[in-house]
Formats: sequence, structure tokens, C-alpha cells
Amino acid sequence: MRVAIVNDMMVAVEGLKRILSTVTDHQLAWIAINGEEAVNKCANDLPDLILMDLIMPVMNGVEASRKIMSETPCPILIVTSSVEGNSTMIFEAMGAGALDVVKTPVLNSSGDIQGELTILDKIKTIEKLTRSRVPRGCVNVVRRASSSLAQRNQSLVILGSSTGGPPALAKVLADFPIGFSGSVIVIQHIDEHFACELVEWLSTQCKMKVKMAEEGEKISPGIVYLAATNDHLIMSSGGRLTYTEEPRGMVYRPSVDVFFESVALHWSGKLVAALLTGMGRDGAAGLLALRQKGVHTIAQDEASCAVYGMPKAAAALNAAVEVLPLDEISAVLLKRYDA
Repeated sequence: MRVAIVNDMMVAVEGLKRILSTVTDHQLAWIAINGEEAVNKCANDLPDLILMDLIMPVMNGVEASRKIMSETPCPILIVTSSVEGNSTMIFEAMGAGALDVVKTPVLNSSGDIQGELTILDKIKTIEKLTRSRVPRGCVNVVRRASSSLAQRNQSLVILGSSTGGPPALAKVLADFPIGFSGSVIVIQHIDEHFACELVEWLSTQCKMKVKMAEEGEKISPGIVYLAATNDHLIMSSGGRLTYTEEPRGMVYRPSVDVFFESVALHWSGKLVAALLTGMGRDGAAGLLALRQKGVHTIAQDEASCAVYGMPKAAAALNAAVEVLPLDEISAVLLKRYDA
């Protein structure tokens, strides 16, 4: 895998070079010290992956990601030490098409690199995604959901997203009112180290309260819950939220398929679901399981997606009752919820 580094800090560049040199399958394609240089280099020599910093002179990582994905599309992993105070830039870059975000590895006093394994895991995951070696998700087995009076009187909206997801989620959730009487649960592919920042950012974009889903939590009306770890969030037979390492072989962690299929098995109240922008096919099988149960399911359309992968897979499976532009999804979710 040919990997390019875009970073104006030479210490960070050297650390990333050292990490890449530890894996024989990875080669350094080139180095750019700002976004403009990266855009120009991509036009002449497109790598398999770009490790893109956020804060740089001349052109920052957000604008560079936007231009590269528009002119010479290439997988981009945001690698930044500037997390606090820059969450908006992180999610703008992901909205432009960056696949994921990871903290910049740090060289400690003994010469070791902190964060080496994390970034190598991210690169491995992206390699699997871009080479289409992605599992189709869990086997669809639709059974009768467990039922309780409390659940039947509750209402739930579930959303799944990946590449380009944060801005898409913000767009959908912005239309949900403060007095919304149901619960919303979101599965977004994002590293657990950035889940807190995503919760805080989404809280500034919508009227409802946004929080991280906690182990064993029973959902309450008027709250948006976000999957917050690198394990899978599932709904248990008692209607509570819990985390599980299984299935371990899933590329996506947390997985939309795993959550959607658990909801199909264990939720008996009112329910609507939407699958938003993202690379790969996670969520397609889960959306189909929900549709087979009679749930109104929605997939985002190609024109409004940052990456038309997950919703495309859902459409191919006939898992979506409707395929809609992003700016129409919230209205339909709310209408179906009130129906």
C-alpha cells in the first residue's frame, strides 16, 4: 500500500515514516508540507492512502480533503494532534470524504512511538474497505421481537452512517424538535477516542440532548444516543443498550449491521430507520432485516452522499422502502414516526 504523508511538522512526519517502515506491505509514496502541495501531488501521483494533518499553512486539511475528493478521489485518514477546539474541522473533513480520524503518534523520551498500533490498525481497516474485502455482516435471521407494554408504548429512530456521516447526521437531527417524544440511536463509524467530541459537536447542531450510550442503559425519550466504543452496540432482549466484542471479525466497529439486526430481534415499539452516507456495505443487511419485519426504512440517495457505498448496498438488496436526498430524510422520519 502506497501511503502519502501531509504534515508541516517534521517530528510528526518522522514518526509516521517510522511506523510505515515497520510494515513491509506499506511504502511511502511522497510527503507534502501543506494541503495545496498535497492536491498538486495527487494530480500527478495518486497514492493508495493519505495521512492528512488538519492545521497547516497555505491550505488546511479540510480544504485539501475537499479538493482531493472532488478532483482525484483517494482514501484519506485524518491524523491530527489538534483535537480540542478543532472538532468542527475534524467533522468537516469527514464530511468532505475523509474516512476516519486518529491522533498523531507521539515520540516519547525513550524513542518509542505512542499510538503506533492504533494508526496501523486504522490503515489495515481502510485497506480492507478499499479492496472490497468487507464481510456482508451478520446472517439475517428475523424472529419475532420480544414484546412488552413499555416497549410498545415507546418510539425509536435509528440511524447508521460512516464516511461523510457527521455533517449528514447533523442535517437530519437539526429538524428534530426539543419536545420529540421518541429516542434516537446513532451508529457512526468513528474511533472511541473521538466519540466524546462528536457528541459535543452534534449537541451544538441539534435541539435534542445528545449523549454517549452507556452499558446497560435503558433508553429515554427526547435523547440522541451515540455508540461510543470500538465494540458493537446492541439492543438486548430487555430493550437495554449494551456493548459486545462479538462478532470479532467485523471490519466495522461499531457495526451498523450488528445494531440494526439486534433491534430487529428485540424491539417491538414504533420504529423507523435510515442508512446514511458511507463506504462499504455495513448496515445494508441490517436495514433489510428491519424492512422484512415491516419497519419503514430509508437510504440516502447517491447525489447527496459523500460516499455512495452503504446506501447503495442497501438499495441493491431492496432493503430501503425509500431512497431519498439527505435534506428530505428528517421530514420523512418525523412523518413516519407520527403516523
